[in-house]
Amino acid sequence: MLTHGAGGNCRAPLLVAAAEAFSAAGFVVLRCDLPFRQRRLSGPPSPAGAAADRAGLRAAVDAMHGVVSGPLFLGGQSYGGRQATLLAAEQPEVVSALLLFSYPLHPPGKPDRLRTEHFPRLRLPVLFVQGTSDPFGTIDELRGALALIPARTCLLPIEGAGHDLRRGRFDFATVVTEFLKI
Repeated sequence: MLTHGAGGNCRAPLLVAAAEAFSAAGFVVLRCDLPFRQRRLSGPPSPAGAAADRAGLRAAVDAMHGVVSGPLFLGGQSYGGRQATLLAAEQPEVVSALLLFSYPLHPPGKPDRLRTEHFPRLRLPVLFVQGTSDPFGTIDELRGALALIPARTCLLPIEGAGHDLRRGRFDFATVVTEFLKI
């Protein structure tokens, strides 16, 4: 399952490309809109609605259990990835691994406000795909944060990419390959 960032939806080009690559590798992929996006077509999520967004992710996981057998994986871009990590920290059995595109480690320009308090409770493998020019967290900052996670982690830096990962050049087949290694 793949979900979007604060400004997007499940039709975001990054999610479409990731879904196509994972489908080509034999995965069943669901791209889903978070509840805040289902309620309105544009605008950012409200902090007050974050629990409902995680509940929406949990509902998507539960629905996928009726479609596929075997392990389930959850991925998200930025806000969606953060909600996926929070859900996995709260409910460790929910999925088998996480795929995070552009994890929002901290607000831009505020590296002292890390969003990692739940990382020590992550007990599943995690692949982080992060641009080297992402204002939400540098590669070095992210490497330091990964040390907080007691499970296997992998960081795939995308040279020259910002938070949207557009300027970076990378092959989604590499993302699939790295994900299968974790």
